[in-house]
Amino acid sequence: MDLKNKTLAELKAIVASLGSKEYIAKYIFSFLHQHNINDISLMTTLSKELRQKLTDDGFFISQLKITEKLSDPDGTVKYLFETYDGQNIESVLLDENGRKTICLSTQIGCRLGCRFCATGYLKFARNLTAGEIADQAIKISASIGCKINNIVFMGMGEPLDNYENTIKTVRILADPAGKNIGIRKQTISTVGLPDGIKKLADEEIYPRLAVSLHAPDDDLRKQIVPAAAKYPIGRLLNAMKLYQKKTDRRITIEYCMMEDINDNPDLALRLVQVLRGLYVSVNLIEYNPHPGCNFKPSPQDRIKTFKDILMQAGIETIIRYRRGRSIKAACGQLGADRIPNKSNS
Repeated sequence: MDLKNKTLAELKAIVASLGSKEYIAKYIFSFLHQHNINDISLMTTLSKELRQKLTDDGFFISQLKITEKLSDPDGTVKYLFETYDGQNIESVLLDENGRKTICLSTQIGCRLGCRFCATGYLKFARNLTAGEIADQAIKISASIGCKINNIVFMGMGEPLDNYENTIKTVRILADPAGKNIGIRKQTISTVGLPDGIKKLADEEIYPRLAVSLHAPDDDLRKQIVPAAAKYPIGRLLNAMKLYQKKTDRRITIEYCMMEDINDNPDLALRLVQVLRGLYVSVNLIEYNPHPGCNFKPSPQDRIKTFKDILMQAGIETIIRYRRGRSIKAACGQLGADRIPNKSNS
């Protein structure tokens, strides 16, 4: 019954069922997603009668509470949110020469337990609703008072493990009556769930897809990404090829560089072979340390050598340097302040 959890089409059906014209739904959607209104009584464009009907029928507007806001000297800002049930999630605002990108969380905790990722050390609590995912963007946008250019579903949790709410959020954020962030300006990042990728290929909308690979073979990948035991690279590649065949979209490969784990030149050559036949670009991400994990970042010269091998093979490759590291907002650090004292040794 959360109005923020509804698409515009769903809101049209609701207001029609209450005896109002469908166009009224646009006012509601705009109040929610453009103006950050969190009280039905404040939707003054609506008649008092409709506002009362919505309230009497049990409709409400959920909202996240910003409990902390941390800023890094590089311009990155991390937001700590509290949900209605007292849980905590984190989101990140990246500003690159005025281009605003929000990194959204899709779950409280994560089930997949990637060993380089702080969130993977947290106990999984639940999926976020589409309203809660979208509200991260609404609240951050309101706090900075300007338009958001891009959305990346790369925060806490695995987006394709919360498939329905993630894809619903894509639709909500893309709607011109709301945030109007185009489908191609939204990226879903997955650790590699083949069934979710295939399902995404069957949608009528195609957000950008990023796949966290981190290794070119199953044995090594299972050491970094435990879920690889269930989802081997061969199965993942088949899903990616199907996605590409149906969408004709380039896929981004995410590869976190960890010293003496996955950064030697032979692995770069093997990665070239694995990616052969796919239209991809590769992001080499510097590993970001956090408590409980004793991996080390790859030296810069190794990262550059790895990049050069991929580039010489014709694979567009970018080194993603650390952003927001001082506030634990960099890749793999979300939730680092709340993980138990563990070691991966």
